[in-house]
Amino acid sequence: MTRDTLPFEITHRVRDTCLCLHVQRAARALARAFDEALRPVELTHGQFSLLMSLNRPAPPSMGSVADLLAMDRTTLTANLKPLERRGLVRVAMDPEDKRGRRLVLTAAGRALLISAVPVWKRTHAATERRLARANPDHLRADLRALS
Repeated sequence: MTRDTLPFEITHRVRDTCLCLHVQRAARALARAFDEALRPVELTHGQFSLLMSLNRPAPPSMGSVADLLAMDRTTLTANLKPLERRGLVRVAMDPEDKRGRRLVLTAAGRALLISAVPVWKRTHAATERRLARANPDHLRADLRALS
């Protein structure tokens, strides 16, 4: 390998071994599958995850939801907007810290989640069946280690 050339063999090596590439490809394929499955309930996989993250005994803070979903607050705010417009989520002032915001899952949001969970369960079970050689629990643990 010289300063001006990169052997094609390196391209193959990256293609065949790069964990980042393979995780990205798998994530995109999973996202497409879940988006398609959730289409009848008019949710994307990202919206489902966001709504599910709000299904807690007490409304969570913006920061805790952003941390859970591994996104910055600006991205979280942008992802909340369509859900707010649909009346599925409400952003409320934190009663303990007037500068903070809490995310409230509305009754409509809870009802939509209830209708979406069976779709998620079916799609998730089908996905796990495709992992014939892998242990899904080990895979989840390995992915958590990377995140």
